[in-house]
Amino acid sequence: MTKKTAKAFAPGAISSFFEIFNTHPNGTPITDLQYMGARGGGFGLQLGTHTQVTLNDATENSIEISINNQPTPNAQVTQTITQTLLNQVTKKYAVTVEHQIDVPIGMGFGTSAGGALTTALALKEALNLPLTYNQIGNLAHLVEIQLQTGLGTVSSLTFNGGLILVTEPGAPGICKIDRIPISPDYVVVVGCYSTLIPKNSVLTSPQRMQQINVYGQKALAAILTEPSLKNFLAQCWMFAQNAGFATDGVRRLVAVAEKAGAIGAAQNMIGEVVHAVVHEENAASVAEAFKQTLPSNQILVSRIDFEGVRLIK
Repeated sequence: MTKKTAKAFAPGAISSFFEIFNTHPNGTPITDLQYMGARGGGFGLQLGTHTQVTLNDATENSIEISINNQPTPNAQVTQTITQTLLNQVTKKYAVTVEHQIDVPIGMGFGTSAGGALTTALALKEALNLPLTYNQIGNLAHLVEIQLQTGLGTVSSLTFNGGLILVTEPGAPGICKIDRIPISPDYVVVVGCYSTLIPKNSVLTSPQRMQQINVYGQKALAAILTEPSLKNFLAQCWMFAQNAGFATDGVRRLVAVAEKAGAIGAAQNMIGEVVHAVVHEENAASVAEAFKQTLPSNQILVSRIDFEGVRLIK
């Protein structure tokens, strides 16, 4: 009996602003999901999603999924991707997919895109499928859009990390991606409230989408006019306020971060979460300032990732 394992890692993907693309300029819906997606930008973190896939020969295909050691049979994204790739081979396998996630789930850290990509990448390796990064990314992108778990995060994760700008929407290979060069010495300090903001309420309300898109477009134009870290954070924070995401708690954390020496701070899309970018020597003072408002287990400190999603040993 053969047993195969493969592992992959996806950085936590913080989205700092976005603009939704699910219709053509004339207002008709986009039907080819490869062209649907988002423009936007944000950061890759060295904390993220670690996935191990294990295959054992079997007479029928079966899939077992766990997240942080808890069985999670209803993890639809992982389930769908695993099933899709199993359909490409004739042999049958008992598949175990184990996700270990270092960042809060459902709070704007790109964990569903990270789970989708790491599952596809590790499974491609274990099944020895002849697929490129963009083909793997395309599959993950389509599944995310079909299940309404995300719009453009997959594309940003298939690109080397840092401070990423998605300047044209769509699946990997169709979208356009740029970066604002930043030093690897910066650190991201994150403060999370425990409220979940339901994504589908945003992605299905036409009024909300129009409001988001007006300010998302403005933010991208202003960032491209002056592509610096400081201006990026300032424009993203303006976007969060104008697009109606910023809560009182978020406003408080942003003010506190800037006072404690952050270069700037913005809100996770979509979560009641603030990410502040700081020089390494100021990380402790910003984290300390967040502790005045939040318990320490709701504060994360991470370096920025510059590699994107990848197979690991």
